[in-house]
Amino acid sequence: MRSLIVAAATRRGRAASSLVSRCLLARPAAAAASPAVPSTLRRPGVLERFGTWAASEEPIPPPVQVSYTQLLINGKFVDAASGKTFPTLDPRTGEVIARVAEGDAEDIDRAVAAARKAFDQGPWPRMTAYERSRILLRFADLVDKHNDEIAALEAWDNGKPYEQAAHTEVPMVARLMRYYAGWVDKIHGLVVPADGPHHVQVLYEPIGVAGQIIPWNFPVLLFAWKVGPALACGNTVVLKTAEQAPLSALYVAKLMHEAGLPDGVLNIVSGFGPTAGTAIASHMDVDKVAFTGSTDTGKIIMDLSARSNVKPVTLELGGKSPFIIMDDADVDHAVELAHFALFFNQGQCCCAGSRTFVHERVYDEFVEKSKARAERRVVGDPFRKGVEQGPQIDDEQFNKILGYIKSGVESQANLVTGGARLGDKGYYIKPTIFSDVQDGMKIAQEEIFGPVQAIFKFNDLGEVIKRANASRYGLAAGLFTNNLNTANTLTRALKAGTVWVNCFDILDAAIPFGGYKMSGFGREKGVDSLKSYLQTKAVVTAIKDAAWL
Repeated sequence: MRSLIVAAATRRGRAASSLVSRCLLARPAAAAASPAVPSTLRRPGVLERFGTWAASEEPIPPPVQVSYTQLLINGKFVDAASGKTFPTLDPRTGEVIARVAEGDAEDIDRAVAAARKAFDQGPWPRMTAYERSRILLRFADLVDKHNDEIAALEAWDNGKPYEQAAHTEVPMVARLMRYYAGWVDKIHGLVVPADGPHHVQVLYEPIGVAGQIIPWNFPVLLFAWKVGPALACGNTVVLKTAEQAPLSALYVAKLMHEAGLPDGVLNIVSGFGPTAGTAIASHMDVDKVAFTGSTDTGKIIMDLSARSNVKPVTLELGGKSPFIIMDDADVDHAVELAHFALFFNQGQCCCAGSRTFVHERVYDEFVEKSKARAERRVVGDPFRKGVEQGPQIDDEQFNKILGYIKSGVESQANLVTGGARLGDKGYYIKPTIFSDVQDGMKIAQEEIFGPVQAIFKFNDLGEVIKRANASRYGLAAGLFTNNLNTANTLTRALKAGTVWVNCFDILDAAIPFGGYKMSGFGREKGVDSLKSYLQTKAVVTAIKDAAWL
């Protein structure tokens, strides 16, 4: 798979930058047959231009077996207390991969009790920082060793290209864990001066039991984003996987225990938002919640956390990121970068460059070349070499994206290419481009979370700044220009947690990531992520006859 910005890494040891995600707490509808293409989208000469691997070939058997489908509580794989299971589906076909234990409030209680005991009485927070660091490093080595199996589970359960998972995302998990392992013995307090005869220490202590809810679009990578800083700070964890893609997190959690993690420190519960997710957010013995998902669900998480024990919350929520292409751009390069910014991971990225603003002087050329690039995009079985785009995660997301495409057509945006499903099996959608998009359209305002590029025209810098900021979201932004003054103006004016200049989706382990406005608060990755998992304590001791103060 060609990737312009996310550099392909070797499978062992050298990780590439990777991306973020979101999750939905609500349980999806049962898998159903995909709908027929709406009549409004059947335009002659549009629907036949793409490859048809998805329609014409049988799915390739995944090179991995599903080994773990139970809940991981107190170091052991166990059934849900209710005995219930739910199916996890292959997005290529809608068929069942496996049935996974369905945890609910009773299972969260069991997991929290195990995490609390491990924190209050267990060895993890009492180990030397050096010993904790060694466990995280051993885990990273095991991730490298099992790279291919983890990537295969991710591609099978999620639909993303295997090459993307194997060469970029799984190596990034190992890189992140080595990054946090390096921080473990560098978290230290301060001694501060007082105005009288007192010795003052500032201590940074682990917060306790961390509840975490991760998304379905980058399951194993977001596992590392959440678990890495929590464990580095000496906390214990109860993590809920996304019900759409639970398999890879269960697999890597097993590797964490092989690395020597004590029982009860990391507990994994697969389940649904209204039951397991709600139980985490409202639990009186959970000390902190970290959530990645929709803005609406983030509000619910905040409310539940406040109504229970006023636990602190960090939220990484939705986005509608602008990508601004100035008139001095190399159009060919800008087309490729904007294509990557939107279509990567089937468009299922919360920081996707989903509002492409193009200066009027290069607009027509950009649209025509973007159309050609989209029609060259290889869509098909994620296990086939060279595939750039696999299926969407499930029928719910598939139908949601087709609904947005229909809205774009009905609002009279210009459907340049795509606009329909690909094949008659699975959740494949043709790469879609709309031009002449207006700011008030639904496809301009709402997060589509799919392979739909919306292209806007602008004519001056002040105008595009105002329009780019006219969103409830502020997760990320990108810009393409050769003018340093323009770049400086835009980077300071755009209301977003990350601004990429002449690049996109550079998300190394040390780079903090998070949003402004309704894209959330708190930061993932980097030193800033550690702050969310630490308490600050001041210790003041009176001293007599001090030689110095």
